[in-house]
Amino acid sequence: MSGSESILINEMSEYERPREKLMAKGVKYLSNSELLAILIRTGSKNLSAIDLANRVINADIEGIRRLQNITVEELSSIKGIGNAKACQIIAALELGKRISRLSKGHNPQITHPSDISNIYMEDMRYLKKEVFKTVLLNTKNEVMCDIDVSTGTLNSSIVHPREVFIEPIKRSANSIVLVHNHPSGNPSPSSEDKNITRRLLECADIIGIKILDHIILGDGVYFSFKEHSLI
Repeated sequence: MSGSESILINEMSEYERPREKLMAKGVKYLSNSELLAILIRTGSKNLSAIDLANRVINADIEGIRRLQNITVEELSSIKGIGNAKACQIIAALELGKRISRLSKGHNPQITHPSDISNIYMEDMRYLKKEVFKTVLLNTKNEVMCDIDVSTGTLNSSIVHPREVFIEPIKRSANSIVLVHNHPSGNPSPSSEDKNITRRLLECADIIGIKILDHIILGDGVYFSFKEHSLI
């Protein structure tokens, strides 16, 4: 939309302005652009905040999904989005990620592989690199914390048993769940995934900390080694 065709927010009907619309109708009635416009707050000389929001969303073919891992530098390179607006957007995205990881209880309890998926899927499904985590559990199978072990394509040199078990030992974890993502979106395990899991199971038997499962997260789907009788 060119500057001559752009309608500034203060020229809109009062009830079509994003903030007023949110207060009158509720947040679910706002489009992605309108939600982002509230974060951006103000437009530029010839563009409204909604126009800038559309620029951000349409800057990449992935659309709003791209915001999952966007950086301040990438956002501020979009004309009309300076460092301040970029920081506002990224701060809001991070809050959303943190909230999505929380459950109603202080320590979420793991009783099924889907519990791990519910906690970590939204945080990991759009990552561009593989991230390997260990999730530490207490005697009630409640999550104590999670530890990032490695980033990058998994192989036995970067997923070393020492790095996997050092924190569970220090924190006296009763058991752990292994979690990593597949950026391709397909959670099916590779031969290397199976080899690493087998190696870590052997170490777990010696150390005395049980591995309950290895969950691979794809794009909205997961693979459980436990469910497929691989653990």
